[in-house]
Amino acid sequence: MTTRVACLGDSLTRAQFSVDYLDLLARRHPPGDLRLARFGTNGDFAYNLLRRLDAVVTNPPDVITVLIGTNDARASLADYPVEQAMKRKQLPERPSAGWFQQCLDAVVTRLRTETDATIGLLSLPVLGQQPDGAAARASQTYSRMISEVAAAHPVAYLPLHERQIEELRRADPPPVPYREATPAAVIGVLVQHAVLRRSLDTISRRRGLVLTTDHIHQNSRGATLIAEVIDAGLLAHSG
Repeated sequence: MTTRVACLGDSLTRAQFSVDYLDLLARRHPPGDLRLARFGTNGDFAYNLLRRLDAVVTNPPDVITVLIGTNDARASLADYPVEQAMKRKQLPERPSAGWFQQCLDAVVTRLRTETDATIGLLSLPVLGQQPDGAAARASQTYSRMISEVAAAHPVAYLPLHERQIEELRRADPPPVPYREATPAAVIGVLVQHAVLRRSLDTISRRRGLVLTTDHIHQNSRGATLIAEVIDAGLLAHSG
C-alpha cells in the first residue's frame, strides 16, 4: 500500500538551495511505497505556511511533516534584515518567538481538525555550526517551542535539531563563524551549483561546513539527517 506524505516547509523543503530530503526519504523505501508531495516555499515564516494550508487539507495525505521556523529563528538574530523580510513575505507584524509559536499552533490545529493524517513536527536544523554560538542557540530556542506545540496537541515531535547537534559535536568542525545568508550569497551558491556544476557538497566542503552550504541550507549530510528523523519517527512501520 502506498503511503501519501505531504512535506510542509520553507526553502529547505523546496530544495532549490538545499539537497532534497524528499528524494533521500523516497530512496529509503521500495519504489511505490511512498508518494511524496512537496509544499515548500522559499523564505516562508510560520505565518506564511498557515496561510497556504488549503492546498494540503483539500486532498489530505496519510502523513504530514512540518519543518518550519528557520526564518523565524533567523529573524531573532542581530544581523537579519527584518524589514526587508516583512515586506517580501507580507508579514502583518514583526517576527517574534511568541508569534511563531502562535502561528505554528494554528497550523497544527487546522491540520488535526481537517485531516486524519499522522502529523510530525521537526525541530530546526542547527543554524551555523558552532553549537554554543548565538545562531545555534536561536535554532535551539525555536526548537524548544516546536516541542511544546507538539506536546500540547499531541502530535509526533521529530528531534532533528538534537540529531544535528550530536553530529556536529562528533565531527568537531572548524569554528567557522555564522554569517547571515544574504540574497546575493544564496544566489552565489545557486550560480556555483547550476552554472559551474559544483555539487552542494563541494561548495560546503570548500567553506569548511559540515551540514550546510551556507550555515542554513542543507548539504547531503544535513539532508540525510532530516530524512532519517522523519523515517524513524513516522514511517518506520508504513508500507
